[in-house]
Formats: sequence, structure tokens, C-alpha cells
Amino acid sequence: MTALVADWIFAKGLVIGLLIAAPVGPVNLLCAARSLTRGWRAGMFSGLGAAAADTAFGAIAALGLGFVAEALVAHRAALSLLGAFFLVVYGWRVLAAPPARGHASADRDDARGAAADALSAFALTLANPITVFSFLGVYVAFGIEADATIDRRDAALLVGIFLGASAWWFTIATAASLLRARFSDTGLAWANRIAGLTILGFAAALLVQALA
Repeated sequence: MTALVADWIFAKGLVIGLLIAAPVGPVNLLCAARSLTRGWRAGMFSGLGAAAADTAFGAIAALGLGFVAEALVAHRAALSLLGAFFLVVYGWRVLAAPPARGHASADRDDARGAAADALSAFALTLANPITVFSFLGVYVAFGIEADATIDRRDAALLVGIFLGASAWWFTIATAASLLRARFSDTGLAWANRIAGLTILGFAAALLVQALA
């Protein structure tokens, strides 16, 4: 019976992870842009970093750690400023750097590059602490109650959230990298410009949010 309950909670986690990751935002664009400019691996590692951050938010909500959520929200302006700074830097890099062609240049990331991709997406996802409250709302909808301990059910839930979010990022990275192969050099250059400008637009939105 316990295994059946854990499996059901795991299935809920899969759906929750997918729902939290799917809304269009700067992290989605970051993952897609990296897949277009540098290949599937860069986009996927970025997605895994975002999935890890979403899982951390899910754990905070599952544990009922309201004080952590409040602390994150209290520092939301600083987090938004850091996120905006990162998006400005990356958006400018996307605009300035020509997209690489070929497996040797596009899909070759060493361990340091993969870690940097994951950590940057992790930090950018953490820059939006309101996600914690999204989890709280979704938990209520799915009949999941927060408590102060991590048990087998919570572990199954969090693993499900990570895998559900990762499935979304796998889809984004794969679709963008497949689309990349269909672009001419000129088309890919224009796609880079559009992606870079959109990333800068998200940076401006974060900056306004931080200063509001």
C-alpha cells in the first residue's frame, strides 16, 4: 500500500514539475537560445539547473518552510537585479557572438562549461522566489499537505518534480537543436538576434520589477 501511495505521489510530482517549468519566461528562452547557438548539451544542462532550482522551491513548499519563502521574497529586489544583470550579459553575448556550426564547435562542452550552464540557469530560476507560492497553490490543487519533515512520500514527490521539469527541458533543448539544423547561416543569425533582444527585454522587465 505504501508503495502504491508513493507511486501516486511520484506521478503527481511529474505533473507538477512539468506545470511549473512550462510557462514561458527567461529561463525557457535561455535554454532555447543555448540550444540554438551551442547545441543540445548546453541547453539541456541549463534545463537541469533550472529543474534543480524548481525542486529546491518544491522542497521549501513541501516542508512548510514559510520563513524561507518570506526571506526569499524579502530579498526579491536584489535577486531580480542579479537576474537582470545576468540576462543583460548573456543577451549581449547572444547578439554579439555568431552561432557556431558543426558538432565540434556547437555540441562540445567540457565539464566546466556544463557546470556553468547549469549553475547560471539555477541562479536565474532562484531569482524568482514567487515560484515558491506557485508550488503552494499547486500543492493545494493536488491535495498535497506541507509538513516539517521529509519522508518517503516527500522524496517521491521531489524526485517526480525534478524529472517532470527535466522532461520539459529535454523537449525544449531537443526541439531547439533540431530546429537549428534547419536554419541557414543567415536564418540562424536572425534567430540569434531575436533571441538576444528578447532576453534583453526580460532583463528590462526584471529591472523594472526590482525597482518597483
